[in-house]
Amino acid sequence: MLAIGATRDAEMIASHRGIPAARPRAIKADIVRNFADRDLSIDAVALRNGITPRYVSMLLESDATTFSEFVLAQRLHRAHQMLTGQRWSNRTVSSVAFDAGFGDLSYFNRTFRRRYGATPSDVRNKARGEQ
Repeated sequence: MLAIGATRDAEMIASHRGIPAARPRAIKADIVRNFADRDLSIDAVALRNGITPRYVSMLLESDATTFSEFVLAQRLHRAHQMLTGQRWSNRTVSSVAFDAGFGDLSYFNRTFRRRYGATPSDVRNKARGEQ
């Protein structure tokens, strides 16, 4: 709640607390918990959080991202972790992609290379050489 005559700084601080701030965090946490689900949709996230898909979009837009971009970033990050982690070194690249939530291997390879500047295999091989 804002007081009459509140400074712009106080208004910014207040807007980053309470329910307005908690809602985007809850949406992002929901996505992070479920990003590996290949059928993850904005509709499912909205339903679980009791809000509309449009409101989910608006909350993510406030952080300059879209639902699809945020999900993709989570999936790519997870795939990168798996490709560079010794724990998953026996997994194939396609297995890593599918476990990270990708349903299309060529899309995974293309977006991974765009994000990390190297193919998934190159990233894995570099990680193995450094371990």
